[in-house]
Amino acid sequence: MVAIKRSGEWVDRQWVKSLLMYGLLGAIALIMLLPLLWLVSTAFKGPTENLFQFPPQFLPESPTFGNFVKVWQTNPFGRYFFNSTLIAVVTVILNLVLCSLAAYPLARLNFKGREILFSLIVSTILIPFQIVMIPLYILTVQLGLTNSYIGAIFPSIASAFGIFLMRQAFQTVPKELEEAARMDGCTELGIWWHIMIPSVRPALVTLAIFVFIGSWSDFLWPLLILDRPEYYTLPLGVARLAGSFSLDWRLIAAGSVISIVPVILFFVAAQQYIVPSETGSGVKG
Repeated sequence: MVAIKRSGEWVDRQWVKSLLMYGLLGAIALIMLLPLLWLVSTAFKGPTENLFQFPPQFLPESPTFGNFVKVWQTNPFGRYFFNSTLIAVVTVILNLVLCSLAAYPLARLNFKGREILFSLIVSTILIPFQIVMIPLYILTVQLGLTNSYIGAIFPSIASAFGIFLMRQAFQTVPKELEEAARMDGCTELGIWWHIMIPSVRPALVTLAIFVFIGSWSDFLWPLLILDRPEYYTLPLGVARLAGSFSLDWRLIAAGSVISIVPVILFFVAAQQYIVPSETGSGVKG
């Protein structure tokens, strides 16, 4: 009876600890979501509602889509949306191809200086973008890439983080698959394409999500390289709203929501592909 009672008390304590832990995590998540909730609420509020009342009112009294319509009609947000989509999609494709091509020899081929080269590549992650921004800008100007899609994409075609992520993923692929493909006469490029790439799909999707979010929300580099409105991305378009509407926070919030929605949709659509790989399931030791 004592053992049963102690066991029940232990279960109760674990249940209380779990409840407290999830309650704390939920409270932290809610605090982090409050700015986003306020942004969405502001985008749907009418012109007569007070935006800065305390405590804040998150549910609009009379929700309206008028702010979105006005922002879309009075500014070329369709063009901004196209520019951001084109730049983000091309940046993702280039990163997936170039980072995986660079990571494959660093993970699977033996050559002199491989570890030193990989260490040098990874160490560049510690260098802030602001340090290389000016040399990149000068190079872009000298190449005549200002006010162009190529100029906006140029600094982000590959990254040290992407190479690191793909190298770590390639190292998890069983060597037996690689050796079998090589015995069948497959070239190194064929092994990379037919064996490695299908085997590391979760890592590719993860890299795509990071690159897409970073490219879509990038503000500093497009601000430097683009000064013609027809090439503006959504972040630049939203910043332009501050001058267009003299800080009408309803319209600025509506533009911000328009720029956020594609990122959320992309993440929701891509996360289903982040699953454990089954590559090694058919390889027996």
